[in-house]
Amino acid sequence: MIFNKTDCRSTKTRHAARAMAGAALWAGALAMPAASLAQTAPLKTVPANSQPKPLLPEEQAPANQARQVPTDMTSAPVIQEIPTDYFTVAPVWQVAQAEALLSYIRAIGNEGLFPRDYQPDTLQAAIARGAGKDLNETATRLFTWVAEDLRDGRTEMDSRAQWFVEDPDWKLHPIKPLLQDALAAGGQTGGIVAALDSLSPVHPDYAVLKQMLLETSEGDKAARAKIRANMDRWRWLGRDLGKNYLLTNVPEYQLRLVINNKVHTSFRTIVGKPGRTATPQLAETVEGVIFNPTWTVPQSIVVGEGLGARVLNNPSYARNNGYKAYKTEAGMTVVVQQPGPGNSLGLMKLDMPNPHAIFLHDTPSKSLFNNSGRALSHGCVRTENAMKLAMILAKGLGGLSSEEAVEIANSRKYTRVELKKELPVYITYFTMARDIDGVMRSFDDIYGRDEPVLASFAAPRKVKTGQHVTDEAIVPIEAPGA
Repeated sequence: MIFNKTDCRSTKTRHAARAMAGAALWAGALAMPAASLAQTAPLKTVPANSQPKPLLPEEQAPANQARQVPTDMTSAPVIQEIPTDYFTVAPVWQVAQAEALLSYIRAIGNEGLFPRDYQPDTLQAAIARGAGKDLNETATRLFTWVAEDLRDGRTEMDSRAQWFVEDPDWKLHPIKPLLQDALAAGGQTGGIVAALDSLSPVHPDYAVLKQMLLETSEGDKAARAKIRANMDRWRWLGRDLGKNYLLTNVPEYQLRLVINNKVHTSFRTIVGKPGRTATPQLAETVEGVIFNPTWTVPQSIVVGEGLGARVLNNPSYARNNGYKAYKTEAGMTVVVQQPGPGNSLGLMKLDMPNPHAIFLHDTPSKSLFNNSGRALSHGCVRTENAMKLAMILAKGLGGLSSEEAVEIANSRKYTRVELKKELPVYITYFTMARDIDGVMRSFDDIYGRDEPVLASFAAPRKVKTGQHVTDEAIVPIEAPGA
């Protein structure tokens, strides 16, 4: 379905038709080599010297159709309920089952965790005293701790800098029924091991990191600590990311389009500058593709940089830069940059509604993709060859033909193409991961986010409180930039 509106932020809805889309839609878009998608009908281009050259930064939400007054957005606190799954009455353990748990705890270093966190000596003493209330309570408590960390991550929430992902695993894999089923096997001690193993991430990178940890010398403490930190980052996400998704690893400056668990296409990216506009970690959903987006300028620039007065008082400047302005009843000046090759969002953005106003989009500043270090934006993820990505999604999940997609792109009119099946998008931060060539390597810790994770691992484990509350904020654009 195609919408010609002025609002890139749709209300987050779910349509039954989306569930029926998927493989058949992808087949049409992916049948052609990706490089040939734009060759079906050539996109119109404008000579570089005729494109307007906006002086403002690129990441901010467009104006909406109701012409509501845009405001600078600061993210609201995130509250994620995570039941601890503690039992009011501990289930009955057999000694052999508790011994299986003890063996698992003693070998948990293979999972990048520390046996000391799960009190093996306390469990050993309870086993020595035999079956009964003490063993039931001790084994249940320690099983729960191990399961929580394998499922949700060992790192405390306040050590996950700019982390705004709601991990779905506590809903999908609750601990109480997991343990009850394992214990119901009676003398089958393998049920305990299988239950805990079932919580580990299934992404191939986790398995590669686990193997690297096993092969890294105990004496190389720094390398082992970094591997453990990045193994834990996989636990912060959903255990299974799905078969089809977008994933960008911020320190790598790369975006991947994964189709049927394989990387179909990759794109270089530009991410947020270190400091106040660093790119946060998110797990959101792409609901549509915006061709020829508009950009609503934040008030920090309209007022603070005098842009509003300049646009209102200098029609030639406004026209050359694609700006239109109006005043609200309250007297506020609103400035909107119109679609075009010089628009600060480029020629496309992905509609992925989130309270942080962070999204993936094009940019007119193409030369910056040649930089080796590309932490240059104000938080959003600028994507090289963004129109190629837009075409793949509009065809593969939006149901458009190549001709329709090219016509819309060439129209220079704001157009939202709704995806018939939503696509997850993960904005991650791994300092050790496989690169786009499949080679495991380290990346610069451009935001200094390793340190709090390593400090959390070095400190004693804390009992989980049952919820994550953060007052961290995504800071809106404060000043012009490249």
